[in-house]
Amino acid sequence: MTSSTTISKWDIFEHAIEAEVAGNPYTETEFRGVFRHENRAVRVPGFYDGNGVFIVRFMPDTEGEWTLTTESEVAALDGATASFTVTAPREGVHGPVRVRNRMHFAHADDTPYFPFGTTCYAWTHQPLAMQDKTLKTLAASPFNKIRMCVFPKDYPYNENEPLHDVFEPVGDGTYDYDRPNFAAFRHFETQIGRLAERGIEADIIIFHPYDRWGNCTMSEEQDFRYLKYLVARIAAYRNVWWSLANEYDFLLDVKPMTRWDRFFHIIEENDPYRHLKSIHNGDPDMCYDHRKPWVDHVCMQNWDVKKTSEWRRDYGKPVVNDEPEYEGNIFQSWGSITARELVHRFWITVLKGGYAGHGETYAHPQDLLWWAKGGELTGESPRRIGFLLDLIKEDVRNGLTPFDEITGHGFPWNRVSGARDGDVTFVYFGEHRPVIWSTGFPLQDGDYEIDIIDTWNMTITPGKKVPAPVPRATRHADVVRGGKADAAFGVELPGKPYLAVRVRPRK
Repeated sequence: MTSSTTISKWDIFEHAIEAEVAGNPYTETEFRGVFRHENRAVRVPGFYDGNGVFIVRFMPDTEGEWTLTTESEVAALDGATASFTVTAPREGVHGPVRVRNRMHFAHADDTPYFPFGTTCYAWTHQPLAMQDKTLKTLAASPFNKIRMCVFPKDYPYNENEPLHDVFEPVGDGTYDYDRPNFAAFRHFETQIGRLAERGIEADIIIFHPYDRWGNCTMSEEQDFRYLKYLVARIAAYRNVWWSLANEYDFLLDVKPMTRWDRFFHIIEENDPYRHLKSIHNGDPDMCYDHRKPWVDHVCMQNWDVKKTSEWRRDYGKPVVNDEPEYEGNIFQSWGSITARELVHRFWITVLKGGYAGHGETYAHPQDLLWWAKGGELTGESPRRIGFLLDLIKEDVRNGLTPFDEITGHGFPWNRVSGARDGDVTFVYFGEHRPVIWSTGFPLQDGDYEIDIIDTWNMTITPGKKVPAPVPRATRHADVVRGGKADAAFGVELPGKPYLAVRVRPRK
């Protein structure tokens, strides 16, 4: 068989078949594709796209010659074949994100990935001009992940009707959950693709409780079918992450815990690429058990970011606190912290070995809040968050390990934040303002660059190396190491809050 199509590694191969089938193709027709490369076979679910068209999509992860053979109990969909050649990935394409080094992330080609994300729940349900503005804003922002809902959202500041109904309306204000609105799914996946071209991961929120349309009250069978359909449509996009829910615990009265477990299993059964999977809590005390083997990373909502090290210990997986509260001024307390406070929480989270998420909730006369609808960013935190991301990208290769894990004790790291990767050390003092510091610095003297970082003003100033202090008295003898200084040297500090120090061998 001679290949007639060429695609790049981690792009999408799509094969469509037109066929007339009896009944409702969404509920009654099974259709798969088997993709083969040498002695390897990958079975991929297909889906119905309306108007008699069935599609199967595939994201190849290996260069070379591939073939496709379809499978179905419907004769018109069974036994179709195709072939294609997979070439090297396009420049800038690194493949889907995976967990790496147990607590961190990297792309499939081992390029480190640091999730510095933002939230725009219903941006794909806004007018098209607003969506284009969102994409333009994202392209100029530091954010490399966006949390976004499949279903529209009904909540203060987000009460407009969606661009598309996700399922077909019946006419009495209800929806037929056995008949998808194919135009809605086509639009949604198009926007995922546009994010991919900008290097932005799409963190897909599959369910949420903020609903006036009835979407969250589907039957168990309808939930399972919708999830299988969604996975079949969009799993081939390299930038997909699966978030089972936004605030799943607010849905437990209609979706019991056993159903949430089954949702994870359905994704595992139907996503051959094993995109990252997690689930998001509402009440801080109602976290899903992220220790379960089908959960890839911890998705957290909690303002107390100093617990990040604790979550790492409890779950043993990467921690992404997507909602440590939002920069804004709305009356809800979670949406009215200052930009400085959000930047502060980012620094704490990152230097305790986790990752944080951004959101912006400034009151607007037309309720055009970024967190809800996208559009434009007006706050002061994004540039400072981008400054932190640039610092991490410059030196971190394997992921930061917090000092409480390195040293085996919490003090003083339960108050300040410090971490190390290889030869680079970061310490963030936050609200504290010491005039000299040495804890966590190298134990051997050498030729080191010492930089004082002003996290708000985004400045980097060479620090002055001084003898490390020896505390006169302490209840924590292990910090002093037998009455001696706890590092080979210290650094003088200006006694201001929200500073950090970076120490690394001189290049």
